[in-house]
Amino acid sequence: MVTGNEPARSPSGVSHKDVWLAVETATPTGSVAVWKDGLAFEQTLRIQGTHSELLMPAIDHALNVTGTTPGDVSAFIVGSGPGSFTGVRVGASLAKGWAMARGIPLYAYSSLLAVAAGAGVAGSICPMFDARRRQVYAACYDLSGEGVSELLAPQAWYIEELLGEISTRGIQPVFAGDGSLVHGEAVLEAFEEATLLPAHLSVPRAASLLWLRRVVPELGRVVEPDTWEPLYVRDWRVPDGTERR
Repeated sequence: MVTGNEPARSPSGVSHKDVWLAVETATPTGSVAVWKDGLAFEQTLRIQGTHSELLMPAIDHALNVTGTTPGDVSAFIVGSGPGSFTGVRVGASLAKGWAMARGIPLYAYSSLLAVAAGAGVAGSICPMFDARRRQVYAACYDLSGEGVSELLAPQAWYIEELLGEISTRGIQPVFAGDGSLVHGEAVLEAFEEATLLPAHLSVPRAASLLWLRRVVPELGRVVEPDTWEPLYVRDWRVPDGTERR
């Protein structure tokens, strides 16, 4: 029951007084977005150096533009990877620290799912990020206005193995992400009539994370932020012991 002192909430648990902050750092195209009774602001960051150099100034700008303060933020939403190991770590560390320090809920969604959510595709979609050496990070989803169905969980694949698995499962997806563009020839050899989305529809966006929080909050809710880890998919170290980027 809603009392006179409580903000009215929709069936998805969204109040008009909620302020959500979302960051996506899994790829060189990072982004920051603010929800304030709807999408209030989004900024895309083309990362030339490291995500940490641009992320906090971008967040400060986003909050200033929307007339909010860090204390107004009622939930933090982050893209959990996979992708750039450095980028994913930067976003995850910021999200965990912010949520724990301020005692607000933390939500995390796969960055591949963020691509799918922002592509505007009805039916099956397979986003993939290039992981070099003919490898990709990939997943397959079916999205609607009512929710998300995961057809193939995020994993690291050799491109030929991924395409074979998709075919075996009888999935006929639209392909998205920079991995589908890098390996477009292989995709079209396996699926002659496949649609490959262009680059501007193939990046994970912070605004898409906000949409996911509104539509499928429980899918991304982090119950224990202090022990939560992002979705690296594979070891963050290469065989010689150095870090992946």
